[in-house]
Amino acid sequence: MPSLCRDCLIPFNAGRRCPSCGSPLVVSDPELFDLSIAHMDCDAFYASVEKRDNPELADKPVIIGGGKRGVVSTACYVARIRGVKSAMPMFKALDLCPDAVVVKPRMSVYAEVSREIRAMMDDLTPAIEPLSLDEAFLDLSGTQKLHGAPPAVMLAGLVKRMKDELGLTGSIGLSHNKFLAKVASDLDKPRGFSVISRQETAGFLENKPVRLIWGIGPAAQTSLEKVGIRTFSDLLRWDQTALSERFGSMGYRLWHLARGQDKRRVSNNEPMKSISNETTFFEDTNNPDILDGHLWRMAEKVADRAKAKGLAGRVVTLKLKRANHAVLTRRVSLRDATQMADTLYRTARALFDQVGDQGLYRLLGCGLSDLCPEDEADKSGDLLDPNAAKRSEAERATDAIRKRFGSDAIIKGRTLR
Repeated sequence: MPSLCRDCLIPFNAGRRCPSCGSPLVVSDPELFDLSIAHMDCDAFYASVEKRDNPELADKPVIIGGGKRGVVSTACYVARIRGVKSAMPMFKALDLCPDAVVVKPRMSVYAEVSREIRAMMDDLTPAIEPLSLDEAFLDLSGTQKLHGAPPAVMLAGLVKRMKDELGLTGSIGLSHNKFLAKVASDLDKPRGFSVISRQETAGFLENKPVRLIWGIGPAAQTSLEKVGIRTFSDLLRWDQTALSERFGSMGYRLWHLARGQDKRRVSNNEPMKSISNETTFFEDTNNPDILDGHLWRMAEKVADRAKAKGLAGRVVTLKLKRANHAVLTRRVSLRDATQMADTLYRTARALFDQVGDQGLYRLLGCGLSDLCPEDEADKSGDLLDPNAAKRSEAERATDAIRKRFGSDAIIKGRTLR
């Protein structure tokens, strides 16, 4: 049985421990050195970065998120054991884990770490398809001659390098297509390395629930259950025409995935469509100072993400949710694309002023879309605002100081509202 030690990266034949270093971190599969499509997912990424940067948090349950009316961005594994999950309302997370340390997200820091991980991936293959800051597909087909080692060895080396150089862990899923690679990466977290080979695909999927399919949420699952589809075995009893007639394009996709088939290529050309940030308030409010402070902080976060990715946007969007859950959305196209927090804030604030006071609000958000490279941004200036250029220069200078001395080196007064 082909096997690989994930600590010393030595290939060997079958065994529970590495014959070279004695490590129990071993992955084995008959097709281990023949597969080349992978999914790498960092383990509790945001929380792991916070624990790395603050050792006092090492053994504590950590939740990344906002106030009690917000939601969980991510949680460390200590908190997950207590039942805390991503996207869970914060009040419920704190009921499950009252001793959790809640940390506000530091998106600019996470983006910087993400770039370091991406650079490590670039050393392996140019075929990388990021899904978010902390996960990506990789296609290492044809790279064995270049590296002198099969993809499995290089992938194990990637997560070992992440641990040694960045102090972060990740899990690898290795298979013969994207669908199964992503499924595999969730099988043994954290610090997992799981393989789904061609030979075992059918047996692996047979009685698995259809919610295993990426993109099948509660609504889609309910629709499938109404016609008796709960597992992959149930799907196999439907022919392609019947599934397509019943569920449209999703039915066609389900027919192929039920058989472990996925012809999508790993593509590094998928453009990001938008960058946004929103917050749900602890208490409904229409206090103009509180709303203004939140709007500025969100503009900074969106701008930081845009700058971290070398992007700018031509469309600014404002989102409001009233106390009765009615959603109000306003957007405007700019003459020039921007990645500046000042421009984003002032534009979103103008949209907010147009909406006016419509009672209490429970959620506020803003974002950039119609994205483009940053070298196309902020070119012509604002003829109606002669101070705009000075504010942009000040923002760039602030960015440079924060990059060197930390995000709290300079704080605007309105941030404290």
